[in-house]
Amino acid sequence: MSIVSAQGSMSPTERRAAFSIAGIFSTRMLGLFMIFPVFALFAEAEFSEVTGLQIGIAMGIYGLTQALLQIPYGMLSDKYGRKPLMILGMLVFMAGSVICALADSIEMMIIGRAIQGMGAVAAVLMASVADLVTEKYRLRALSIVGITIGLSFTLSLIAGPVLASLFGVRGIFWIIGLLAVIGILLVIFALPKIENQTFQREAGTDTSQFGEILRDKQLLRLDLGVFILHAMLTAMFIVVPLALRDGAQLDVLDHWHVYLPVMLLSFVLMVPFIIQAESRDRMKPIFIGAVATLALVQIGFMNVHEGFWALFVLLLIFFTAFNLLEASLPSLVVKLAPADKKGTASGVFSTSQFLGAAVGGALGGYFYQHYGYNGVFIFTTLIGAAWFIAAITMQKPLPLSIASVPLENISESEVEGLKTKLLAYDGIYEVVVLPEESRIFFKVDRKVLNEETLINYIEQSKN
Repeated sequence: MSIVSAQGSMSPTERRAAFSIAGIFSTRMLGLFMIFPVFALFAEAEFSEVTGLQIGIAMGIYGLTQALLQIPYGMLSDKYGRKPLMILGMLVFMAGSVICALADSIEMMIIGRAIQGMGAVAAVLMASVADLVTEKYRLRALSIVGITIGLSFTLSLIAGPVLASLFGVRGIFWIIGLLAVIGILLVIFALPKIENQTFQREAGTDTSQFGEILRDKQLLRLDLGVFILHAMLTAMFIVVPLALRDGAQLDVLDHWHVYLPVMLLSFVLMVPFIIQAESRDRMKPIFIGAVATLALVQIGFMNVHEGFWALFVLLLIFFTAFNLLEASLPSLVVKLAPADKKGTASGVFSTSQFLGAAVGGALGGYFYQHYGYNGVFIFTTLIGAAWFIAAITMQKPLPLSIASVPLENISESEVEGLKTKLLAYDGIYEVVVLPEESRIFFKVDRKVLNEETLINYIEQSKN
């Protein structure tokens, strides 16, 4: 039996929640990444005897503190409330930005960047989506947040060089501090009041589930993948701005002439691949092809450091594959995670992403310091090849999503019978019933049914 998904729209409060959370996310994303296109150039000019390792650590250390603190922030927000932890995180982020703006040494800059990462509110924001948006519109709200994050990253690469030319890199850090203030104002005045805050397994991290998640080889492949993806990105941006300056003869003010068309074209070019992967059930071959492309383009960078068009084409290929993988990896986490463990799986995945940025910055800086441009690209080629080897052994993912619906008045003795009935239903592939939490978790094909349909069917199944 197949059922067409019911249509509808979010309430005004839900829309307000989705867009305000997206806005808060964007202030952080811009703040963390606007310096990527300009920091190496700034550090070499500003700090005497700075080393490549120090540059790399300064660029990536935010990822280490973010990785260490994002899960504790989320757990503290369960106890003390979402908004207080968001405001605390944004204040810490602002303090780190001010330290960076005033830094008179690379060591102080590293401390400032580490403190920026300590404002680790990502997990709190995702939990707030679950608190404020009902189940049947949650995926839509998360899509709004995801699109905003992608656009913010693109804007940061364009805005960084322009703002650096107008205000200097120290000026960028003052602007980042202002963005933190805007984020706080959004929390206070735009984000709806959270009336019924509860622990949400779809968004929250349950420490008792770590063992199972860390033993899941399919999820570990994805964790390794996002680790390598962001290690590669951070390492590359130690030398790409230098290559554009020295190889393409571009002043820093003109670097956006590369980044803007590259990012726009890369989004256009990735769309057919996303359609093929999601709609035509070709996720695995396209995913593996994108990983292979990332590794091969590093070899191209290794052999080509000069010429505007050569660097333009290599960056275009890189960011097409990067954006495709950045969009696909979280989707694969949902497809492969157990139905009631999505939040924990996503928490481990995000931690791996931030750790990748930290390790990529440090190792990229080390290889640049000792072996120059090619040292960095040999490093990124090797980790790209390692990811390709891991990716080719992944299972073919089914086109599934995780859904949950409330459950009332069911006893333990009824659980197995209800699971059997639900698993016989077209579009349901996994069922986890948690009577103590009054909720059922599913792996479902959303082309066949949605949460509203599930609620109706559960009521029928219980009668």
